Order: sequence, then C-alpha cells, then structure tokens
Amino acid sequence: MVVMVNSTGPSGLTNFSENEPPAKEKNPVYDWSPEIQGIILSSILYGAALTPVPIGYLSGIYSVKKMVGSTLFLSSLFSLFIPLAADLGEATVIVCRVVQGIAQGVVLTAQHAIWVKWAPLLEQGRLTSISLSGCLLGPFIVLLVTGFICQSLGWPMVYYIFGACGCALALIWFIVAYDDPKDHPCMSIREKEYIASSVVQEFSSSGLSLPFKAMLKSRPLWVISLSHFAFFWTNTILIVYIPTFINSVFHVNVEENGLLSALPYLFAWIFGILSGLMADFIQSRNILSLLAIRKLFNTLGLLLPAFFSLCLLYLSSSFHIVIIFLILTNATGSFSLNGMFLNPLDIAPRYYSFLKGVTSLIGMIGGLIASTLTGIIIDQDPESSWFKIFFLMSGMNVVGVIFYLIFAEAEIQDWAEDRRQTRL
Repeated sequence: MVVMVNSTGPSGLTNFSENEPPAKEKNPVYDWSPEIQGIILSSILYGAALTPVPIGYLSGIYSVKKMVGSTLFLSSLFSLFIPLAADLGEATVIVCRVVQGIAQGVVLTAQHAIWVKWAPLLEQGRLTSISLSGCLLGPFIVLLVTGFICQSLGWPMVYYIFGACGCALALIWFIVAYDDPKDHPCMSIREKEYIASSVVQEFSSSGLSLPFKAMLKSRPLWVISLSHFAFFWTNTILIVYIPTFINSVFHVNVEENGLLSALPYLFAWIFGILSGLMADFIQSRNILSLLAIRKLFNTLGLLLPAFFSLCLLYLSSSFHIVIIFLILTNATGSFSLNGMFLNPLDIAPRYYSFLKGVTSLIGMIGGLIASTLTGIIIDQDPESSWFKIFFLMSGMNVVGVIFYLIFAEAEIQDWAEDRRQTRL
C-alpha cells in the first residue's frame, strides 16, 4: 500500500530518520485516500467474517484436507489478479480481497479441526502454537522481502510471486496432509495408537443438533469471544498499519520500511513457539492448574501489548526505542496462543471446530471494525491519529483481560460432556 498510493499517512509527524523518502516507482500509483485505503485493507475481513461459523460446523462433516487445500489455492489465485484489479479501480480490488477473505477464512477456521485428531493433551500447546505461529512467520517473510521486490521489480510482482508460491503450497498440501493419523502411510502403528488414545474425539456434526441455547448462556464462551475480539482488534492494526505508521513517522524508503515492519513478526513467531513449550512444561509438571495457565498466558498476550503500545507513544525518544517497543508490542501478543485460542478445546472438545468458528467470527468483526476505524481516524485527525488508535487498542485489551480473569473456565461444560444428553 505504501508504494501503490500517493500518500499513506498524515503529514506533519516527526521524522526520526535522515533517509530519503520512498523512491518513485515506475509502476502505477493510485490516488486513494486514507479512508479508502482502510476499506481496501479491511475488505479481506469482510469475506473472512462470512466463513467461520458455517465452516466450523462443516469441518466436522467434510474432509479438512480438501477444504483447506482448495481454498488456499483459490486465495492464491486471486492474488495474481490484484494488479489488474487495481487498474480497473478500487471497487474491483475490494471484490478480489473479499473473495480472498472468504477463502482464507476457510483455511483459518478449518485447520483447527486437525488438532482434535492429531494433538495429545500434553502436546496441545506446542503443536497449536507452532501451527498458529505460521500466521506470524508469514508476515515476517512477506514484509521482509516485499520492500526489496517493490524497489527492484515493482509492486505488482509482490502479488505474482506470492500468488504463485501459494498455489504451489496448495499442491504440496494435497500431497502431504492427512485428515486422520490412522490414514498416514509414514507413521508406525504404535504412534497411531498413542495419538488415538490420547485425544478427545470431536463431536460429529452430521445428523445431530448443536446446543445453541446452552452455548449462548455460557459465560466462559462469551469471555473467550471477547478476548478474541480484543486480540484481533490489536493484531489487525499491527499487521495492516505498521508499514503506514513507520512510513508516516520515519519517512524511510520502501526497503527499510519492509525490514522494520518485518522485525516484530520474527520475534512474535519466536515468542509463539516458546510460549507453547512453556505452557506444556508448566502443565506436565503440574506447576499450575490448566485454568491458571490459560489465564496467565491470556493476560500476558493482551496486557503486555497494551502496555508497550502506550510506551510507544510516550517513551519513544529515538528511532531505536520506537522499533524496540514495536517489536515488544507485536511479540508479546503471541502468549495468547496458549490462552484464548486453546480454551474452547478445554470447555467443549466435542464442538471445538464449531466454537473456533464462532470465536473467530467475533474476532474478525473486531479486526474489521479496527481496520476500517483506523483508516477513518487517520483521514480525519492526522495530528493525533496514532494516539487515539493506540489508546483505543489498549482499552480493548484491558477490558478483555478483566472479563477473562473473572469468568474464564477450563473444565468441560455440562452441555458439552455427552452429546447423547444434549438438548436444544
């Protein structure tokens, strides 16, 4: 976005860098206002918000392997169309990104169903955090190389290269992925039996009713959803607007912008993996109860980003300090991977995929609102926009922490214990 438009942020902000402004690209540059940019950047969430609940239900019926592989390919294919769509107008770009959002929403939601069959209890933290940390490693790689691609090859090549890589990855997925351990040809019988005896089998959606009324009355489920709302609010702003923030504050060239934007995600990926190992270690040694583990990691994952984002506003006296606080704001959010993200598996393992769909939907709504509202704030109040954005983000996180500490649970709920006794 930084090199696709004439301007990405408000003017008059302090410049901590002596570097020259971004180099003029030989590729098309569009006259999109910050408000339009906010809509374009958040449009992927418009599509993604349509999928979590139905996909969470359908992933208990149909092959997750086929669902994830086919929609990953579809999203990558539409990435190849973005440069052409940009020439046709912002409305066409929005349509392409909505379709991508639908496809990526399927991938994000359906993949959770894999761990119901593949993750033994004492390995849930590390396996889930390793897989979900891909959502952090991806932005690191993309932001790192995108600046160089834009500078040397032009911004359209970003979509062509990553679109092609996504299509190739989808083909590899179809070759190596399996829905169930028992179908994997390279595993020993002993390992298959160990996994089968260690996991709680998920509820099968086919032909049975979901306990909707009980779910609506479940306070633990509501606080998990509220935490997702806060997490996605923060994470969307950090993913979507960090390049814009860096460009508006530092006025660095596009290569440096990509490098600086990527650094926080490298540390977020490392923190995500380490937090999974820490959670499993604490649980295996019985140092804390499962509920205490969930509350601890969820608090760290929401409260620390709120704290460091405020430090970013008031204690950032130099270029290097700003970068340090940006890294800490992003990286510490990874602790949530072993809090709210695993909690639905604790309270209702039979309905895990469906509940992940519901909580992801609520989270995506938070991300959609955050992305759109941030664009509006930047457009209407250029002087103090980042203060408002980070204060609002911190407030959301603090509210999420308070409610989670009060109402969260980690025991299987009555309505999820035995599907044969479940009633609407």
